[in-house]
Amino acid sequence: MWLEYFNQLRRRCNGIQVKHNGTFGKGVYADSEFQEDELILKDEILVGIQHSSNKVDCLVCSFCFRFIGSIEKQIGRKLYFNNMGLSGCCGGASSSSNLHSLPQGVVTSLMNGEMALPHTDKFPLPSPLSCPGGCQEAFYCSGSCAEADWASSHSLLCTGERSESVSRDALGEFIKHSNETNDIFLLAAKAIAFTILRYRKLKAEHVNKQANQSVSKQSLLLEAWKPVSVGYKRRWWDCIALPDDVDPSDEGAFRTQIKDLARTAECVCHSLELLKTAIFDKECEARIHLHQFDYNKYNSEMIPIFGRDLVVASPVEDYFLYIDDLPDAEKDKAEEITRPFLDALGDEYSDCCQGTAFFPLQSCMNHSCCPNAKAFKREEDRDGQAVIIALRSISKNEEVTISYIDEELPYEERQALLADYGFTCKCPKCLEDSSVA
Repeated sequence: MWLEYFNQLRRRCNGIQVKHNGTFGKGVYADSEFQEDELILKDEILVGIQHSSNKVDCLVCSFCFRFIGSIEKQIGRKLYFNNMGLSGCCGGASSSSNLHSLPQGVVTSLMNGEMALPHTDKFPLPSPLSCPGGCQEAFYCSGSCAEADWASSHSLLCTGERSESVSRDALGEFIKHSNETNDIFLLAAKAIAFTILRYRKLKAEHVNKQANQSVSKQSLLLEAWKPVSVGYKRRWWDCIALPDDVDPSDEGAFRTQIKDLARTAECVCHSLELLKTAIFDKECEARIHLHQFDYNKYNSEMIPIFGRDLVVASPVEDYFLYIDDLPDAEKDKAEEITRPFLDALGDEYSDCCQGTAFFPLQSCMNHSCCPNAKAFKREEDRDGQAVIIALRSISKNEEVTISYIDEELPYEERQALLADYGFTCKCPKCLEDSSVA
């Protein structure tokens, strides 16, 4: 059944296919030849979040995570929030003194678009669009991103007046609790909201078709859950490396203890109750409970396995590098204006958008310490999609592999790190290294 889903995804990614490998489970294989440095695929995010702590430093689209606003707005917001003690930037004493030496009102003027910096026209950014539901937490680069986010999950997770949540008060408490404990709960909530909304859509489509053959609501829920469920292979407590102080004969008891701790953690249980109150109607609660689609299971089993770093480079870095590369006379003139802001930003002037996301196709790629591909953003890749580039020539039907770790580490360190993924690497590099270890 999962092959049908991945075949649908392939229509956006020519040249690859997902196949089952008896040894490693799912894997991605080349359906055509690829040359070195050639783009293999861009994998769209199924669900993703920007880290809460990163939001004050980077204003990005809540759906595709592209930077929005303007260079001035990005710099102004970062300095404004830092002045309030909220931003992660400008930690040094020199940066702090430089910030306070800026003329009064300059930072606010920059943030509000009342002041223009030289040459920012070379780095245009989409104007921010507010959330259609009226919340002040989500902004978008386009109407299409706003609509897509609303349809996929945000309509249930919006705290604005048009929110379709069951209880906005509980939703607000859930978001607050997640920000104070672990914002991975927000990613879990997005996946659950995605499934609920997809279930409702499938149910409506089935009713409209008036099909003679009855389809159970349970089957529709499983179909709605499929895009998320196909993205992981093993539960983390089944594959995490056994600690040195645990005897191999006690492995079963150890893994059971870890599982129980994960599922009964106080913060997880409290988060679940808030989320259920916020977005579960009676039908969803009954169906989700029936199929053991429980939040504890999602957070503890799936997030550590399929969650991948979401990183989008900041255009602010490109802007200051552009200023630095100007001819001397033009550079001196521009830096009279820009230097105080660069000094105030300090070493963190180039902070990226950072978060966690689930990429359906990348999650199926297996590891090798001598991979033939890598996740690498090109100059033109300015959103949150995962970009996979060929490291060397890849022949048709060859498996596309990436490295989960730093493949330049010594053999023993690589194996120790990969043990937490639940396997012993036997790639050509490891087989060679093991023979001389």
